[in-house]
Amino acid sequence: MTLRAAAFAIPGDLTTLTGGYIYERRLLEGLRAQGRAVAHIQLGASWPDPTVGDMEDAINRLCAVEPARALILDGFISGAADTAGLARVRAPMVAMVHHPLALEQGLGAARRAQLFASERANLALMAHVLVPSPHTAATLVAQYDVAPGRITIARPGTDRPMVRPAPIDPPLILAVGIQHPRKGHDVLLAALAQIQGAAWQAVIVGGTYDAAHSAALARQLLALGLNRRVRFAGRVSAADLAGLYAQASIFALATRYEGYGIVFDEALSHGLPIVSCRTGAVPDTVPPEAGLLVPPDAPEAFARALDSLLQDGALRRQMARAAAAAGAQLPGWRDTAACAGRVLDHLTRL
Repeated sequence: MTLRAAAFAIPGDLTTLTGGYIYERRLLEGLRAQGRAVAHIQLGASWPDPTVGDMEDAINRLCAVEPARALILDGFISGAADTAGLARVRAPMVAMVHHPLALEQGLGAARRAQLFASERANLALMAHVLVPSPHTAATLVAQYDVAPGRITIARPGTDRPMVRPAPIDPPLILAVGIQHPRKGHDVLLAALAQIQGAAWQAVIVGGTYDAAHSAALARQLLALGLNRRVRFAGRVSAADLAGLYAQASIFALATRYEGYGIVFDEALSHGLPIVSCRTGAVPDTVPPEAGLLVPPDAPEAFARALDSLLQDGALRRQMARAAAAAGAQLPGWRDTAACAGRVLDHLTRL
């Protein structure tokens, strides 16, 4: 069977270290590794709040894609692009929706309503929709009127760890996520402040999303007296991140919402027990035997979960074994690309 050529429209820097960008970069690489011709259309960095120039440029470039190619749209594009402009696109379109834009944290009511309306209208133009999780699929069916038969779950792949576990003392609590309000680093700091009598150290990995929020986190760190035990590492190299996973004893992310959460799979593959929140796709991603999930925005409950793992070594080891077993069963990125490739090869235009 001839592999269908494609184009993948992605805004901004493809090497950005967020779950969405990692997923799309690895998917692009995986589709090309199949021998498939896939063009990368790099669009302006202003999405999902595009400037007039970036919107015009995007519509013009998407309309130029020939109908024989499948056109994959990053969720920022499929969610926020001008609907009338997308309707002029000749190529069959596939939306890559990590989580609906209207569900992002910190939006005003008017902006939330605007994003919901545009994404709902744009999804009606898509020949198919790729999502990373059953949770996102269910959300699109229930709230955006996407027919289940037009959705395929392409679960993110996971690389097998190249560094052997070498936990350090005191136990390292590792969090990985950009400094964005949705990631709940403020909740994590509030929880850590409640267990200062226990032995632990913590590292939070992730670059700045919003300078004001990062500054607020820095002030909170000092106000809570945690600056000697908690380090914001910022963006780190893949090698340094692998080293931190190897040194860690617990993975903790007090997220307020996740459409999937690739970092949870990374933690499982490194055999780390997980403390996180019962929200979005997290309960579908973190096996109950490998993680403790609490309500979002509940620092007291988050602190109790962390403390239980710190104080009970047997429980921590039991959950670590369960995490490693679950991680060993996770798909690889080749599997993710194979799933998406089948969608492209059987695609028909609406």
